[in-house]
Amino acid sequence: MSTDGASSPSRLLPRLLGILLLIMGLALLAGGIKLSMLGGSLYYLLAGLGITVTGLLLLATRRAALGLYALVLFASTVWALWEVGLDWWQLVPRLALLFALGIVMLLPWFRRPLLRGQASPLGTGALSVAVVLAGAAALASQFTDPGAMVKKGQLDRDAVPGMASTAPAQADGDWNSYGRSAFGDRYSPLAQITPENAHKLVPAWTFRTGDIPGPGDPGETTAENTPLKVNGMLYVCTPHSQVIALDPDTGKEIWRFDPKISSEGAANFKGWAHMTCRGVSYHDDAVYASEQSPTGSASPAAAPNACPKRIFVPTADTRLIALNADTGKMCEDFGDKGQIDLRANIGTFAPGGYYSTSPPAVTKNLVVIGGHVTDNVSTDEPSGVIRAFDVHTGKLVWNWDSGNPDDTTPLAEGKTYTRNSPNMWSMFAVDEKLGMLYLPMGNQMPDQYGGDRTPDSEKYSAGLTALDIDSGHVKWTFQFTHHDLWDMDVGGQPSLIDIKTADGVKQAVMASTKQGSIYVIDRSNGQPVVPINEIPVPQGAVAGDHTAPTQPKSDLNFMPPPLKERDMWGVTPFDQMLCRIDFKSMRYDGPFTPPSLQGSIVYPGNFGVFDWGGISVDPVRQIAFVNPSYMA
Repeated sequence: MSTDGASSPSRLLPRLLGILLLIMGLALLAGGIKLSMLGGSLYYLLAGLGITVTGLLLLATRRAALGLYALVLFASTVWALWEVGLDWWQLVPRLALLFALGIVMLLPWFRRPLLRGQASPLGTGALSVAVVLAGAAALASQFTDPGAMVKKGQLDRDAVPGMASTAPAQADGDWNSYGRSAFGDRYSPLAQITPENAHKLVPAWTFRTGDIPGPGDPGETTAENTPLKVNGMLYVCTPHSQVIALDPDTGKEIWRFDPKISSEGAANFKGWAHMTCRGVSYHDDAVYASEQSPTGSASPAAAPNACPKRIFVPTADTRLIALNADTGKMCEDFGDKGQIDLRANIGTFAPGGYYSTSPPAVTKNLVVIGGHVTDNVSTDEPSGVIRAFDVHTGKLVWNWDSGNPDDTTPLAEGKTYTRNSPNMWSMFAVDEKLGMLYLPMGNQMPDQYGGDRTPDSEKYSAGLTALDIDSGHVKWTFQFTHHDLWDMDVGGQPSLIDIKTADGVKQAVMASTKQGSIYVIDRSNGQPVVPINEIPVPQGAVAGDHTAPTQPKSDLNFMPPPLKERDMWGVTPFDQMLCRIDFKSMRYDGPFTPPSLQGSIVYPGNFGVFDWGGISVDPVRQIAFVNPSYMA
């Protein structure tokens, strides 16, 4: 029989918890020492020490364990509130586990062996207060919204006087280009769905493409398709470059085209390549029938009924195919019986290392296409050439290679475009009235090292370049990231919109970017509409490379504040501590921290504040709708 008023088995529970706390405390103590040596928070060292001693006291079934743990929990609550305030998701890793253990230690069957039949000591009351304070902080955090970037408000839904859409006309219910129009505006005038009735929407139909990953596919087989709704049909494409025409009212399949892509031509390349189709493009001769034939690169109108309506689809095995939009049959007057081999003049590349993941631009007479290349694998990737083909015959009309930017004459057979020149993998915007194509540009490989880049590749990297539609000659270019070492290529389709300013209406292009700036530029001449300022950025590149002293920042930007150690997250105190150790172990000097051999944090990262999703603009109400995201 026990002589202290508690049976030996009853001491098992405190001792088991003591072992747990001892392990927890030692882990926090070890990590805390390392973190403090890196210049990080001392909390984990001190908390680890307190929890370790608490564990030892529980192993000895000493009542002092209650008071010491109360001190640890109370101090942790004060520290957590000082670091993050009433932010629920940030309080979770700091307090949730400690709070739960505090409740366990307050249970009567747990405290009884520690008190040994005596009256409740001061430690019980102190622990009760600490548990209540931690719980109150968690409860209060349910009524705050510290993550809100802006105040809630309501849009003015009235049109701005004198403003209207200047994008190419189409039926209100149609969506005949990737960004609805060639302007990339994503603006629909439809008004039946409103904030008042949107909650009544129910699914009308569901269609499954049947395109699923198969043997030999790349590591990434992605569904990134934006359907077109035009010609009385809904056109979708799949990762394996199939095109399906659906009845938009019922979802019934009307026709399907399967290019039967070569598994070798689209095979995975060291895990870097991916197979996707972001969309198809549509061309209708009747839209241009009433227009006067242009000069220069114009081609004669297509023969009557010879594919007057066309769907263009790029394939994952490096082809561009023209389909009859009514039937899904290949337009045999285009290229080689309906298709063009995009490998022409490209040179060698690994399977999957070159093809177009995005739909081409279409104009009255041209279909214009760029291409994806593999990131960060070599310095001898295929060219980032932009090629314009006759929309009816498939004949190459011009090519623009940033490695040879002044000569747009079609390259002769047997010649090769400049290897490793910056590419454009995203979507064009087109203004046929101004006669310009707008290219969101990438950079020269590899993304994180620029010591071998050429002056021409630097000039056209990571910015917006406007080309003349008929000739492919450069009209203007504006760089958004100088000497890009962070993969800050311009991922989103530019949006064209006429903007009302104090100096009158400006024909603008809005380019959303990964670093968070939205650059607003006069699309006719390349001059900023919204001020763009050069700001100093961190310096110090790896051997053989250099950094730009400044970077352009638009006054319209969604750049997040610099990261701090307290921003690191985890489910428990342990993984949060490890995340803090990682943070303090790597180089981070804010945005545009150069890559380093020790490891650098890039925030925002190369998925960007804005990536290939782009933005939407309402030209009538003069509103831009944006969807910023933040991932390191």
